[in-house]
Amino acid sequence: MNDFTHDELTLMSIYNASGTREGLIAELREMRGYLQEDETALLNLTDSVLHKLETVPESVFAELDLFPDFT
Repeated sequence: MNDFTHDELTLMSIYNASGTREGLIAELREMRGYLQEDETALLNLTDSVLHKLETVPESVFAELDLFPDFT
């Protein structure tokens, strides 16, 4: 069900301020607009996350742990 990589989950955790799938998609699209062409790794990672978020059901998104425990 959850085919997000560790790097994708980390990126999602950083930009998931709203706590909603739609909000996360909006934040990632905005961030992507600031990336330079030579930032290919981050561009590719962001594109991968956006594609997956646009196709993942709400029920799967709701089960993702995007608030890691840093203690």
